[in-house]
Amino acid sequence: MSTGRTLIAEASQPRLPRGVRLRFDETREQWVLLAPERLFVLDDIALAILRELDGERSVGTIAGVLAARYEAPRDAVLADVVSLLQEFTDKGVIAA
Repeated sequence: MSTGRTLIAEASQPRLPRGVRLRFDETREQWVLLAPERLFVLDDIALAILRELDGERSVGTIAGVLAARYEAPRDAVLADVVSLLQEFTDKGVIAA
């Protein structure tokens, strides 16, 4: 039986859907993800991941870019990227 849930995989090409924006909130002095009637305050890791979304690059490619940038093990970065994107996909603010 299918749950209808979109699963994030290494080959997924996530993007911000229409109506969702990455923005610096001057009041909070923090980056946020704005979605209809919702706001998510982002930490540095979430911001780094979300800035890489373009709807064309795969999750695996994004993990490779971030692993090289931060000199971190690719497998660990991939796990973090998948986890964060899955959470946001489940909330309906990332399209995969």
